[in-house]
Amino acid sequence: MPGKENNHSYQEFNGDDDDSDEGNKQSQGFFDDIDGDLEPEEPDGSVTPEDEDEVMGSGPPRRFSKACLKNVFTVLLIFIYLLLTAVAIFLAYQTISDFLLKLSQPVMSVTYKEVDSFPPPGIALYPGNAQLLSCEHHNHDYIPPLVDPGKPQKGDCEVIEVTYFGPFTNQTEKRALVVRGPSDVKNKELIFMQFSQNETEEDFSAITYMLFSKFSDLIDSANQSEFLRDCEKNYSMWTFSGGFRTWIKMSSVKTSGKSNQAVEFRQESSVVKFNDKRPKPEQTDELFFVVFEWRDHFIQEIRLIVTANAWSSVAILCGVFMALFKAANFAKLSIKWIIKMRKRHLRNKERELNPVN
Repeated sequence: MPGKENNHSYQEFNGDDDDSDEGNKQSQGFFDDIDGDLEPEEPDGSVTPEDEDEVMGSGPPRRFSKACLKNVFTVLLIFIYLLLTAVAIFLAYQTISDFLLKLSQPVMSVTYKEVDSFPPPGIALYPGNAQLLSCEHHNHDYIPPLVDPGKPQKGDCEVIEVTYFGPFTNQTEKRALVVRGPSDVKNKELIFMQFSQNETEEDFSAITYMLFSKFSDLIDSANQSEFLRDCEKNYSMWTFSGGFRTWIKMSSVKTSGKSNQAVEFRQESSVVKFNDKRPKPEQTDELFFVVFEWRDHFIQEIRLIVTANAWSSVAILCGVFMALFKAANFAKLSIKWIIKMRKRHLRNKERELNPVN
């Protein structure tokens, strides 16, 4: 057997049997030395509780510090994602609010259309006690000198007299002189009218007038009184005073809303004093002079446009909701990971405490 061969050779090496006992004692001491090398050397053969705590506690604090840092970092990430979630909710609310605001408040798109002539507008004048002396068409902004001012003269205007009850005072009857307005804007067509009024007790005297879109609408209407009554509800009223020449330049504005279309007029007026050269007895009659002309050959068109785009708002909301879902999913996974790491830390702590116990 191997053990016997080894013992025999060992005895032969030492030379006699007496030395064999010493050899066994040496071999026994050799293995004792190996066992001693496997165990830590202790000066007095015992381990104190303080040394045991140092040996058992040298490793775990590092692992605990790493786990603590990971937990703090994870909580910080959760806080950041919660902050981003709050921002996403605010953006969703702001997007919906902006969409509703743009939907309820459309913006105006202004365009200018160039024309050579306008549809003749209707000029409704309310002279009251004043008398229309003349109404003439002229071109190229040229008005000839006045001949016998204050006296009736021939005219070439189309004038219609209409009486009706006012829309706001049913008991008051109004008399209107409706004149066909200028149309040839390329040749700067204008209408020059003059009125005369006897001396009155009023401190100020003026003639009121109204502009509406088409003179032909009055001609084609079945009830002209009702037509002017409706125009007075929808159009503005202006005045020009006596003793001056009032030059009125008109511009047409078309406004297209959601369901209907309206036409209104804007005007620029300038006033020039009339130098009355009549004899003193004739100056008791007050004179009114007014000129109607188109300002330029452009029609201003205003359209209401809704800038709210439903598809872009839906896309933004989809992105916000996806971010919210992602944040919620990340928070859920982070919480699960924290719980798992906590349980693992407790298990490792129990394992470390069991050998000590």
